[in-house]
Amino acid sequence: MDTATTIDGAGQGWRAELYLGCERRPGPRGPRTVLARKHQRGPLTLQRAFHPEGAPCHLYPLHPPGGVVGGDTLDIRLSVAAGAHALVTTPGAAKFYRSAGDTARQTQVLRVESGGVLEWLPQPAILFPGARVRAQTDIRLHGDARCIAWELISLGRPVIGERFGHGALDAAFRLARDGRPQLAERLRVDTPADLDRGSGLRRHAVTGTFVATGAAAPDLEAAHAVVADAAAVLIGVTRLDDLLVARALADTTEPVQRVFCALWSALRPRLLGRGAVPPGIWAT
Repeated sequence: MDTATTIDGAGQGWRAELYLGCERRPGPRGPRTVLARKHQRGPLTLQRAFHPEGAPCHLYPLHPPGGVVGGDTLDIRLSVAAGAHALVTTPGAAKFYRSAGDTARQTQVLRVESGGVLEWLPQPAILFPGARVRAQTDIRLHGDARCIAWELISLGRPVIGERFGHGALDAAFRLARDGRPQLAERLRVDTPADLDRGSGLRRHAVTGTFVATGAAAPDLEAAHAVVADAAAVLIGVTRLDDLLVARALADTTEPVQRVFCALWSALRPRLLGRGAVPPGIWAT
């Protein structure tokens, strides 16, 4: 199991850990991915792995308290072994509540060995006004490991007209292969003005990043076709070597989720050789 350094300086809130390891094992209907290792501590858990499409396993981590407050620390580590295929999503949005001063911290380290496949498709993270959050997602690929992933952040609750008028966010998203960085992004919001800058969120409350490995020129063309008619969202798609990257801005989460799901549905068969089978929990 990967043991990357935990962020220091956490406050006096809950410390939650969830470490998962997925492996490819033989079965009566052929090889499939199983949850081979699990360590949990505090208010993070995973009940079981699901297999709605056969060999891949679907994992739905749970945070029973329903929200994160200042001083809480969430530490999630996932290891996908060679030949294994894991799809990870969440039952609902992650909520970061107003802080009395301490910073909430969330660290996610996702390691995929050569020949493994990871689909990281969490629901949005919603920051309530006054939240103080430091979030870090590291995707570490090895050899010919493949990955489709997205992350969405909503600053405030724009659907009810609530603006992120005070609070702080320091969010990092990194993807590397064999230790070589392929994408490194960071979003820092310290004042309301940071929401309005032309080089930042341009007055939008929601930002999202979508990535897919192993993409060629025809895959980029397919992605452009998907986003060409996207409504209520500003989105751009590009390719960095074989990494397809889409970045989106919107006023609410729903249009970003819709276009990211459409991208996933179009690219999954092309890049992973599997039809799009939405996780059952999305329908609940």
